[in-house]
Amino acid sequence: MSGAPQYKTLKGMQDILPPDTFLWQSVEQAAHRIFSAFGFQEIRVPVLETTSIFSRSIGEQTDIVEKEMYTFTDKGGRSVSLRPEGTAAVVRSFVEHNLHSLPSPQKFYYSGPMFRYERPQSGRFRQFFQIGVEAFSDPHPRMDAEVISMLGRFLMAIGLEQVSFQINSIGCEQCRPAYKDALLLFFADKKEHLCPDCVRRFDRNPLRILDCKVSRCIEARTGAPRITDHLCQDCRMHFGKLQELLVLLDVSFTVNPEMVRGLDYYTRTTFEVTSKGLGSQNAVAAGGRYNRLVKEFGGPDTPAIGFAVGMERIAELLKRSVSLTWPVPAAFLAALGDTAGNEVLRIADVLRRQNLWVEVGDCHSSLKSQLRRADRLAARFVFILGDEELRSGTLKWKNLADASQGEVKIAELQDFLTGG
Repeated sequence: MSGAPQYKTLKGMQDILPPDTFLWQSVEQAAHRIFSAFGFQEIRVPVLETTSIFSRSIGEQTDIVEKEMYTFTDKGGRSVSLRPEGTAAVVRSFVEHNLHSLPSPQKFYYSGPMFRYERPQSGRFRQFFQIGVEAFSDPHPRMDAEVISMLGRFLMAIGLEQVSFQINSIGCEQCRPAYKDALLLFFADKKEHLCPDCVRRFDRNPLRILDCKVSRCIEARTGAPRITDHLCQDCRMHFGKLQELLVLLDVSFTVNPEMVRGLDYYTRTTFEVTSKGLGSQNAVAAGGRYNRLVKEFGGPDTPAIGFAVGMERIAELLKRSVSLTWPVPAAFLAALGDTAGNEVLRIADVLRRQNLWVEVGDCHSSLKSQLRRADRLAARFVFILGDEELRSGTLKWKNLADASQGEVKIAELQDFLTGG
């Protein structure tokens, strides 16, 4: 009985189906290849953590913690949360397992699902996937430049070249208080024009007003003081050196003094990669330096920097802007009768040991039916085995793309397919 399905995915969740999964795999494989070349090693952390890990690192008054986290009390009475981002969990693991004792710098990458209870929209889901990196123990702007350059190399490797890098420095604990005072003075007579969230941010962390996407807040912050005008000498030198190194590494960028990151743990360098192909939600990757977080988690004083890439947005951009080639079977083996059916199973097993995608037809179906299935799968070649072919030790073949055909010896089939 047909009709509406009884069970559906939850709102804001999605199934990722073939051939999209091939696209995701190719992106993940590129990340593994590029990040490994830079000395980053994979780390895998749980999707479920103690809630305080995120509230402490991200910030109690952030939208993520206040509104968007999937938080609940488990059977042991503990408050736990599905991870809304990856950095806090990696820092927790870094401290818990004394990873600072590894050779410096310590460099890791991760991938997997994150969870935020926010309004679903194009390219944004309540379960979403990220690829991220974290580098520890190197305070020099060389590491900032290396991480940003690596991100650019990764995006180029997957075929995304029409992207823009924006960078900024949001200072440190020495220079940010003076900038905070300047913001409070600037927004003091503009509070009535701010959204309710930014009214709360005014007292708790006015820097967040600069990250608000509400149109009236964007308008209200026109002419606001710039953090780059309030940097201390060390932060100014760090930011200047970073720009020199990015030029050296041939990374195109623009300085955006209005760009701040929406999480409490960032210090100094922040950066974002955007694309024009995604509308208003145009960020595909973002990150920055967080020099205090490891110490706040009980570890040694350890500078760090990282970024995260949104898989859904990457996939959407690739499907729009890159000519994609989906995988197809290298061979479809059609068999006529039980004896031929057994033989094609044997042949398929030999080919599959060489990592070739081989499909086997139903030997009890008509040849026409098997060829129809091969065509639907877009197989490169169809090979036909019947009684006559069994006696001669050959296979009839047909190229479905150009309709060419011929015969090949069974013993030579692997070389035929691989060009060996």
